[in-house]
Amino acid sequence: MRRQIELSNDVAAELAGSGDTVLREIEQHVDCDVYLRGNVVTLDGDQAAVDQAADVVREIADLVAGGHEISPGTINAVTGALDSGTSPASVLEDVVWTHRSTKVAPKSVNQKRYVDSIRRNTITFGIGPAGTGKTWLAVASAAAALSRREVNRIILTRPAVEAGERLGFLPGDLMAKIDPYLRPLFDALADMLDPEKVQGHLERGTIEVAPLAFMRGRAQPVDRPVLTPEGFRPIGSLRVGDLVVGSDGLPTPVLGVYPQGRKEVFRVATQDGASTLACGEHLWAVKTPEDRRRGKPARVLETREMIGRLGQAHQHRYELPVVAPVELPEQDVPLDPYALGLGLADVAAAPFALAPAGNAATVGGPVAVVPRAEGLGEAPSGEASIPREYLHNSRGVRLAVLQGLLDAAGAPVRTEDGAAVRVRLSAPELRSDTTWLVRSLGGVADEHPDALLDIHLPSGAAPFRDERKLWAYEEDGGGRPMRFITSIEPAGEAECVCISVAAEDSLYVTDDFLVTHNTLNDSFVILDEAQNTSPEQMKMFLTRLGFGSKMVITGDVTQVDLPRDQQSGLIVVSEILRDVEGIEFVRFGREDVVRHRLVQRIVDAYAEAAQQSATELRRKRA
Repeated sequence: MRRQIELSNDVAAELAGSGDTVLREIEQHVDCDVYLRGNVVTLDGDQAAVDQAADVVREIADLVAGGHEISPGTINAVTGALDSGTSPASVLEDVVWTHRSTKVAPKSVNQKRYVDSIRRNTITFGIGPAGTGKTWLAVASAAAALSRREVNRIILTRPAVEAGERLGFLPGDLMAKIDPYLRPLFDALADMLDPEKVQGHLERGTIEVAPLAFMRGRAQPVDRPVLTPEGFRPIGSLRVGDLVVGSDGLPTPVLGVYPQGRKEVFRVATQDGASTLACGEHLWAVKTPEDRRRGKPARVLETREMIGRLGQAHQHRYELPVVAPVELPEQDVPLDPYALGLGLADVAAAPFALAPAGNAATVGGPVAVVPRAEGLGEAPSGEASIPREYLHNSRGVRLAVLQGLLDAAGAPVRTEDGAAVRVRLSAPELRSDTTWLVRSLGGVADEHPDALLDIHLPSGAAPFRDERKLWAYEEDGGGRPMRFITSIEPAGEAECVCISVAAEDSLYVTDDFLVTHNTLNDSFVILDEAQNTSPEQMKMFLTRLGFGSKMVITGDVTQVDLPRDQQSGLIVVSEILRDVEGIEFVRFGREDVVRHRLVQRIVDAYAEAAQQSATELRRKRA
């Protein structure tokens, strides 16, 4: 049969394209002849074929009328959508990202499903041949999420399999060595954003592009202590399932432990004398003065990002979160903890009086004399300390010891950081134990010359039971404990390990009750060429997922470059996670190839060859 369809002049001109390329593409997708004379399309062939071709022409006309630019690839998307019963407009007009003249939208039904999955799910796997837009659409989705402030950073990574352990033999510095493996990601970024904006994001750490092996290296030396419900333990001794203490002071399980080998480490110190060691890629949740003014949440920065930028307008730039009062197991003690605090002050503290602070007169000196615990009276002041069973005890016990000590020897003062309690403790070990108590209760103790401590406690932790002192302290408004990073200095190299924890904010407590971070929160993370990961690398990558983050993993399981005896992590994970809620696998085929038509033919030829090889292998085995 023959059917003629009259079009507007604009649609007819778009349909003809350059050298009738669009018209010829339509003929490739339908089983009838297609002619264009003026603004009339003529279709000749079987009725079913003509009806199908008429649907294609009408859909294209609607797209042109809607301002859509038509190319040979559009025809493939239109016919694919019609074959699956989907509206072509719903596929082609779902714009993911627009930048200047670049408009990124799906070009096939599977690409549309892929984009929808990225929006809907936490983790999306895109598996299929080259040229199907897996990486392109993922980077566009990441750029869109960053622009809408749905995430704080973009992390793009791929395994540098070809380099392996021979990376050091390649010429140039680190970036020159890894550039060939990351170039496709840089190119995709450059297409999505202005080059100067990309560079700015890279310098600030908003966008991170790194090989998989470097991305995972957010680590601490194996001997660094991490707080657990039983006390501090070396991070290198932790195993999956062990409990550590999170920023809320409660136990949280370890989800992953990843040895990192020897790495360069830095000593990160705060104004109250606390410090720990971490590698340059280790993560920290920090707030800047601007963040605090605007009420914004903490940002996550790497150690190396903060080096040389610790001060701002004569004030500290990066404030760390302070741990909430830590919950430790309660145990019996031989002496009332408040009485112990009073007795320790009587033995080893040096009471003093201070001038009035503001409108509140500060007071000092012992307020009671109590029977000492056995042996306490004989302890020289330089050897006095708080017994371990009081330090590693419930919050109530620890607070009672501190209140006894401060009632007897402390005084409320007003400092630049707000209300504080000042106490002079001449015994070094007692001073250290008191600092431990304060930090475990969510406070900060700043040490000054002459054995003085200025103590800041959180609301809800009254430093005194003495009513006069408590009134004076509260009259000054109480205090807000604050910790600022004041120095980051190289500290050589060390054997390192990184862990991931189940805490909602991904924070855990390390040396001196410092709160640190080790998972990718509020990030859009893309792992490209994932077929070249090992199963262990894939598990490591997936367990770094933080809250408020998305992950997109792309790869082609027919192009595995791993050694013959090494399984691909992308193949293994397809079996392990296929039924897990929040994870979706989108598989692409030849019909999704949006590059040159010849690419489709190449994909088909290789698929046919692989099928023949499999058939021949089965025949030989039989």
